[in-house]
Amino acid sequence: MQMLPEIAKLGHIALITPDLKKSLWFFSEVLGLEETEVVNGTHYLRAWGDFEHHTLSLKQGEKSKVDHIGWRTKRPEDVKKYAELLTEAGADVKWIEAGEEAGQGRAIRFKLPSEHPFEIYYEMEKTQPDHDRKSVLKNQTYKAWRKGASPRRIDHVNLATSQDPAVIHKWLIDNLGFKLREYIDLGDAGIRAGWLSVTPLVHDVAVMSEPDAETPNRLHHLAYWFDNAQDILRAADVLSEEGIKFVGPGKHGISQAVYLYVKDPGSGHRVELFSNSYLIFEPDWEPIRWTLEDLQVGLTYWGQDAVIGNEGTTEA
Repeated sequence: MQMLPEIAKLGHIALITPDLKKSLWFFSEVLGLEETEVVNGTHYLRAWGDFEHHTLSLKQGEKSKVDHIGWRTKRPEDVKKYAELLTEAGADVKWIEAGEEAGQGRAIRFKLPSEHPFEIYYEMEKTQPDHDRKSVLKNQTYKAWRKGASPRRIDHVNLATSQDPAVIHKWLIDNLGFKLREYIDLGDAGIRAGWLSVTPLVHDVAVMSEPDAETPNRLHHLAYWFDNAQDILRAADVLSEEGIKFVGPGKHGISQAVYLYVKDPGSGHRVELFSNSYLIFEPDWEPIRWTLEDLQVGLTYWGQDAVIGNEGTTEA
């Protein structure tokens, strides 16, 4: 019996920024990501605990947008299988040859019905850092706390759309194998948002409603993970020292995560600094339903109001 292809995890997000210099300063010096290399004007970065070649790329462009969001499969052959299944499902699948994206093997790119651009790959270099940045721990890539806020790893992406988010949730479940973990149901007003994952995380991706958006493919935010709530408080100090405004810290009821939201001053892309939350190991997990009456607790359990409404930041 032939196995269905599977996605292992969120791999990376490729961003376009109109002010590359300022975005590099923000992500590298303020947030503390490490640059792997620069190829043809694209800067590749990752957090100190990320193992792959990159979890973020930045490139100069006329306006802020998402070039693509990359997902790694569990097996090499899964990339081709996904190409076949997605083509059958009506997606316009394009092959990206090895080397077109630094450190990465052959991949496919396609768009969700909401027009959000996705990429699926398996092969990715695990580039070793230079001696000065390398951790003495063999199970860690870079030295922790070397600079900036210093997150451990990439965590998730949150997408906004003017389309019915429930349709996108179902597409992700049916075609890519995601599982719905939590969702907001407004009754007659429909499904407002859903949190989905392929890992034990509460969400690797979220999709929420933005009815009045100019385009159906908006990025609400990308998120990097910190080990604990104290790290989020430290990040708030780092941002305050640089005069960068942020929302939070606070705690979501949905996902139970401690959060802080901040925008890259070079592009306007919103970044969530994310910690705590919970893991799901139950194979028979039933999605948690939140109603309009629940939202005060669901969105902001405590702290400053969460930036989670109808406010996508940039085009995806």
